[in-house]
Amino acid sequence: MRFRDFHKNIKIRIIETFTSRFVGGMIFPFMTIYLAAHFGAKTTGLLLLINIFIGVANSFLGGYLSDQFGRKKVMFWAECARFAAFFMMMVSNSPFFESPSITFMMMIINSICWGMAGPANDAMMIDVSTPEQRKLMYSITYWANNLSIAIGGILGALLFQHYLFELFVALCVVEIGVVILVAFFIEESHAKQQSNGMALHQHFYQIFKSYQRVFRDKLFIVFVIAGVLVFSMELQLTNYIGIRLSEHMPTQYLLFWPVNGLTMMGILRSENTLLVALLVLFVSKVSHLLKDKTTLVISCMLFSVGYGVLSYSNNVWLLVSFMIVLTIGEVFRVPVEQSYAAAIPPENARSIYMAINGLKYNLAMLIASLTITIGTYLTPLATSLIITAIGLGGTGLYFVIIPYVERRIHLRNQPDYSEQGIEI
Repeated sequence: MRFRDFHKNIKIRIIETFTSRFVGGMIFPFMTIYLAAHFGAKTTGLLLLINIFIGVANSFLGGYLSDQFGRKKVMFWAECARFAAFFMMMVSNSPFFESPSITFMMMIINSICWGMAGPANDAMMIDVSTPEQRKLMYSITYWANNLSIAIGGILGALLFQHYLFELFVALCVVEIGVVILVAFFIEESHAKQQSNGMALHQHFYQIFKSYQRVFRDKLFIVFVIAGVLVFSMELQLTNYIGIRLSEHMPTQYLLFWPVNGLTMMGILRSENTLLVALLVLFVSKVSHLLKDKTTLVISCMLFSVGYGVLSYSNNVWLLVSFMIVLTIGEVFRVPVEQSYAAAIPPENARSIYMAINGLKYNLAMLIASLTITIGTYLTPLATSLIITAIGLGGTGLYFVIIPYVERRIHLRNQPDYSEQGIEI
């Protein structure tokens, strides 16, 4: 299986995602600093929460609209609105005019667009790929995302403060390219359902009914919960682990350089990004040698234990070593986990399932935030054990439910298959 064997939609999305996240990575990770400078730290925290919740709410709507009216239409209008938002952000940070308030409002519109288009993008990738292609597809996508965000973040740190207007100009140019790609080159992958004659209240009823169906799918909900528990480990690095290292890690030497806790967190993040970029394509070539269930369970164990050690140890060499361990687990875990997530939803409801699956980040962030509070009451060892137990709990759930996931995948290939009766 090679990149050129993919459907053209997949090729376009991977290239487009790399480019847009590369430019976006020079801006959006630093917008917290921008907002704090203009509104203050307390107000900025509230503004960011509002921004996140609006994006989450719109992902539910985006998932429904994508299944009802087609992936391409939702993606096209979302990208058009996103371009308008980026253009206004450019104007509001130009040499002639500056408005932080307008900039924040445009950030909200961008979150709305992200929520609308995200489930459609995810569903389209599933629509045009085969089960045999998905591990490689997700490996390449994961590699491209990490590399683009890493390079963009480095350049953004150098350019954001003094060249914000120019960065927004570049973002607008890239977004025009995205709109053109979606309008003229992306192919529709899902026939719209017959819902044009429905009244507004009927659509709201259908949205409720559609998501009620998802939440009744116990197999999928447990799969998402397992993913939240495991993924929350990764977010500990910039939450509890980062705070603990900055407050309690004594200065040590890494080879010839003195390293304190804050510097150590930066080193660990850079090490993770570099290792992902180096390993993920190699892993995609050897992962077929193991069964998917074995790969997922073992990789989640490595991932959880690795972050468990990082949440407790202050030894610089132990931290560096276990970052290698957990990154190996990460690059094996992600494509297999995403392939299973793509195989569970029924064909006619992929977007709404992907909308629920997309909540993993926000729920994992909630767990990571709660860990900070827990850590103020418990000893470092007790907090570390709780963090490790969370990750291993998600691993255990995967171990239990993956046979049922594989059974559903097998039965779906049978001519008399029905979604009913597939229980845990």
